[in-house]
Amino acid sequence: MDLTHRPRRLRRDRVRGLVSETSLEPTDLIAPVFVDATTDERVPIESMPGHERVPIDESVARVEEVLETGVEAVMLFGIPESKDPEGTRAWAEDGVIQEALRRITSETDAYVITDVCLCEYTDHGHCGPLEEELRSEGGVAEDGPGCEPTLTVDNDATLEALEKIVTSHARAGADMVAPSGMMDGMVETIREALDGAGFEHVPIMSYAAKYESAFYGPFRDAADGAPSFGNRRHYQMDPANSREAMREVRLDAEQGADVMMVKPALPYLDIISAVRREFDHPVAAYNVSGEYAMLHAAAEKGWLDLEEVALESLLSIKRAGADLILTYFAEDVAQRLPAGQ
Repeated sequence: MDLTHRPRRLRRDRVRGLVSETSLEPTDLIAPVFVDATTDERVPIESMPGHERVPIDESVARVEEVLETGVEAVMLFGIPESKDPEGTRAWAEDGVIQEALRRITSETDAYVITDVCLCEYTDHGHCGPLEEELRSEGGVAEDGPGCEPTLTVDNDATLEALEKIVTSHARAGADMVAPSGMMDGMVETIREALDGAGFEHVPIMSYAAKYESAFYGPFRDAADGAPSFGNRRHYQMDPANSREAMREVRLDAEQGADVMMVKPALPYLDIISAVRREFDHPVAAYNVSGEYAMLHAAAEKGWLDLEEVALESLLSIKRAGADLILTYFAEDVAQRLPAGQ
């Protein structure tokens, strides 16, 4: 038996780390922060153990907790004091994100990214104002007998809202904006709005390949953004499609996106890898709430070691090609990295 090739030689202690191909650092991670204008105290999120909604007055303290772990960037999600069909509180100067931004950016050194979407702000939970869409039994849109109206998000009206949201976020101090609604033309619209308002320096992290996924459930509880009817299949991507993801990312690159995000992460490692191979832009991945919650649930049953599977999950996302990882494990994993790397 020829044993010239013995890969195990490089798996021994002390040399194993020297030949490790992938490393994870706290600066690779982005921590989500939920700011709630409807509460005066922190509210635990039952489906996401260890996470909570914080009132505006606690937003600075919450971000300082993140910074203490070595994580330098946060993504803000807001729960407004009121909702309406158009989601107008999303661009209010005294809105929840705008108020939190002013405090966080003036009192901390965090790099602050804002989620730019309307689902938390509309009373129907969809990602923009609605319009009626007429469909015949044969699937061809037309107005006449046999057609039944259905509601869908009005793409172009949503673009107008996004212009107002991003400029309000930039005025309040956002370091980066992250549109997540999967509207056609959203990156071009946002880039033009920011540039026109004098915010050429504010980058865009586009949710470029966002799938219509069953892994979002806990987040919709956390952000109070579940749709009140139907689903988001008419604007989020089909989980069966990979070539479509490349088209979406290419369009966003052409329109001026600075960072490309894939969401979710673990079920779409092939998409992350493909985007990394094809594009020179930084690639982000969103390790979403369902990915987080299922590991917690298994750990509570004693079936998995939570610390180990959390770290392995994030390493796999990094290995697939992600430069940045938005994850609910950010703080817990970051605190372990100095000793583990």
